[in-house]
Amino acid sequence: MTIGIIGMGDMGLMYARIFLKNDIEVIGFDQPQKLPELKQAFDSELISFPSDKFEIGRCDFVLFSVETAKISDVVQEYAPFIRENAIVSGQTSVKTPEILAFETYLPKTCQIITIHSLHGPLINPENQTLIVIRHRAGKEAFDEALSLLSVLKSKIEILPDYQAHDKMMADIQVVTHIGFESIGTSFMHRKIFPWENPLHTSGLDNLKMLLTLRIFSYKHHVYSGMAMLNPYSASDVRAYAESENKIFELMISQEKTALESLIYEAGEAVFGDHKSEPMLNDALMREYSLNPSISHKPNSHLSLLSMVLTWKNLGTNPYKNLICQTPPFKLRVGMAEYLFLNKSLLRESIHTALYDLSIRKDDLAFHTAVQEWAHIVESGDLKGYEQHFEKTSRFLEPRLQEGRLKSNLLIERLQQYENG
Repeated sequence: MTIGIIGMGDMGLMYARIFLKNDIEVIGFDQPQKLPELKQAFDSELISFPSDKFEIGRCDFVLFSVETAKISDVVQEYAPFIRENAIVSGQTSVKTPEILAFETYLPKTCQIITIHSLHGPLINPENQTLIVIRHRAGKEAFDEALSLLSVLKSKIEILPDYQAHDKMMADIQVVTHIGFESIGTSFMHRKIFPWENPLHTSGLDNLKMLLTLRIFSYKHHVYSGMAMLNPYSASDVRAYAESENKIFELMISQEKTALESLIYEAGEAVFGDHKSEPMLNDALMREYSLNPSISHKPNSHLSLLSMVLTWKNLGTNPYKNLICQTPPFKLRVGMAEYLFLNKSLLRESIHTALYDLSIRKDDLAFHTAVQEWAHIVESGDLKGYEQHFEKTSRFLEPRLQEGRLKSNLLIERLQQYENG
């Protein structure tokens, strides 16, 4: 096969290097001003970077690796040069606009088999999840695509259609990201670095900080496209904001019986049938701490209580969604599981939420941030998303790379543990 990759950003480059390592010819396409730098980055006769779009016609497999917001324009630009019967795929995290672009502009004979790697470009794809969707393709083309993708050594999960993908991703990606983005923004509002706050010292808080820093270490468009273009995002984010608001109301009014009933019912609905060992333990989480020397201070864990209540209200089974897990989602499920299966920690969390006024300002900042992010997503405000993200990212900048590095190590450690 000859592979055409349109969009030589971080993910496109990752795919190109893996294909080349397996002696597969790659033709890379990007904006003209980027081509000289790309040509210098590779020393292989198996890869070329033509300036002429006609070269895409030589490709048996075409992969669009561009931002979701740009997919329609880029497909329209290249579609006239893609040969009939070529296998065409996309790497966007939201499939509704991608499939619409494919159906609108591609030759009707093209075999559409779209994919989604559920990890960032700095994570080794081996044993990570790769979603594959057979949208419009014969068996022979599908088998060829699976054979090609096998060189990634990822765990392939085949979904029935793109609608199922987007519905699942609204929970796995969008709500998960909004939760961690709200944590980061709450610190930005209070002008307190999380790694200097004694409230955030337990194993759970270590993980919250790492994943918050991880998310803000990437570019805003990685997340804004998922949030704004997924047709299921707004309703799921609203469900999270309403769950958080309900818990916060009961906290500040100190309605103990009502809050306990709400939390315990949510925990039973989500974790009641769970029998296996928890994913996480405190020793592991503390190993990757950003402030290991500070002693533990009780926390309400409002972000995790809100997530579990959201799953309960939406009827979501997070364990079923783990088949298409991203590292942040898997760790978030693990954190929620750890909190709710540890009955003494859960009781401490509820008691702290109700009566510890020393943390109320932190919870208020988180509450405010959740409602801000929910409003941005519901209004489809791409510019507002970018500004809010970048402002928070600048505040957290001193430790972003450390957070990304430590979260990478933690993810790899957990992956090794799972694989024996």
